[in-house]
Amino acid sequence: MSFGKRSSYGGGYERKGESSFGPKPVEIGKEYDVKITERSDRGDSIARIQGFVVFVRNGKVGDDVKVKVNSIGSRFAIGEIV
Repeated sequence: MSFGKRSSYGGGYERKGESSFGPKPVEIGKEYDVKITERSDRGDSIARIQGFVVFVRNGKVGDDVKVKVNSIGSRFAIGEIV
């Protein structure tokens, strides 16, 4: 097994040639109604859209919020509460 680049968020590795995990259920600039389900090790909140992880700053576990997606990575997105 060969490893490629180190992920900048979360510290994991992506295998060489596998940086794209297919179509994402989110789009940059769109807003989504989500429920904050957990907290990351870095302190950000985590929500999921069709199983796809979205990191959200300043959310509290259990909150139902509207999130605007600012960026999308191969395995997660980053959004903000609107």
